[in-house]
Amino acid sequence: MTQQSDFKTALLDPDRVPPPNVVDPQGRAAPKRFNVYRNNVAVSLTDALRTGFPVILKLVGDDFFNAMAGVYLRQHPPASSLMMHYGQEMPQFLKHFKPAEQLPYLADVAQLELVMRASYHAADMTPIAADLLQTTPTDTLMQMRFCVVPSAKLIRSRFPIYDIWRVNMTQDATPPQPGGQAVLITRPDYDPMPHLLPAGAATFVLALQDGATFGDALQKAGTAVPEFDLAASLGLLLQGNALAPFST
Repeated sequence: MTQQSDFKTALLDPDRVPPPNVVDPQGRAAPKRFNVYRNNVAVSLTDALRTGFPVILKLVGDDFFNAMAGVYLRQHPPASSLMMHYGQEMPQFLKHFKPAEQLPYLADVAQLELVMRASYHAADMTPIAADLLQTTPTDTLMQMRFCVVPSAKLIRSRFPIYDIWRVNMTQDATPPQPGGQAVLITRPDYDPMPHLLPAGAATFVLALQDGATFGDALQKAGTAVPEFDLAASLGLLLQGNALAPFST
């Protein structure tokens, strides 16, 4: 009897012969039917990866991406029938994929695309009122804690991943400049969008995520970056509905 693991291994590896117990209705070996099915599965998984990583696809081109997907899907078969989750190992895979070693930023760009997908599927949470920070006395505000909503995602990279994403996904974007970037993904309505964070803002957001008071988060950001722009950072968070009331 053909084991499920043997069937799956043969299904994802075009160099393997079909399992011996794969037969047609008359009980005859059916390698052609199996190969058609194997090809359809590979095409479906490749299409899922192309949909999930549009920037990676644009950066490397169709032929490279399809060949890379063929290697990836054999190493990382789906763990779920929900294709919207397929590709979680792509950033780590790209770090060790030798044909892409001249493009070291690919892994972080793939991580950005995964984080945007996670933001899209994250749970809803009611944000704070837009005027709460303005109407709260300063002493009280400094002692308050805020939740960062599940759909707000932070990613930092030593590469200009926001610029790379933008030049590939929007019109009239300026070419990427060298240097690392911190990106905040927010989902104020239905579709998540990345935003380039000003210096120190990532420290501020991470502190809030860790449960720091507003005042402590502000102090940490100001210590890390003396010119930290609180107004610009709060503007991004509020416009993106990224802050919610703190609850224990």
